[in-house]
Amino acid sequence: MSRFRIARAVALAPDEVWRRLTDWPAHGALVPLTRTRVLPPGPNGVGTRFTARTGLGPFGFDDPMEVVVFEPPAPGRPGLCRLEKRGRVVRGRAAFEVTGTDTGGSRVVWDEELRLRGAPALADPLLAAAGRRVFGRALDALLSD
Repeated sequence: MSRFRIARAVALAPDEVWRRLTDWPAHGALVPLTRTRVLPPGPNGVGTRFTARTGLGPFGFDDPMEVVVFEPPAPGRPGLCRLEKRGRVVRGRAAFEVTGTDTGGSRVVWDEELRLRGAPALADPLLAAAGRRVFGRALDALLSD
């Protein structure tokens, strides 16, 4: 299993960071060759399901996910969101925590555990490095002003 963690400090308030991070279609728009569809569309919460489709035309794969923990930040309490990846190709989990800072900004920590079907364990360090790079860029874009 490939594991990686990304942390960022931003000037945005925790509720704005949360809003941006839980805009699932926006994630797909930032990852190359990926689009995200929420099924069914509606408010975010536990049970929200969405699929990220990565590929070109008929060549690609789906990465279906479901929100299993959804606790928006509140005064004195960080926000926590956990996702389960339930696809044939990509399995694992992701979580992010949004914590307010004394300066009115936020700290975000994103943890991801991925398994790619057919990928040997020797590939885990490469997958983690690629994940840090791709998800780090997406996180930076989501949180930029």
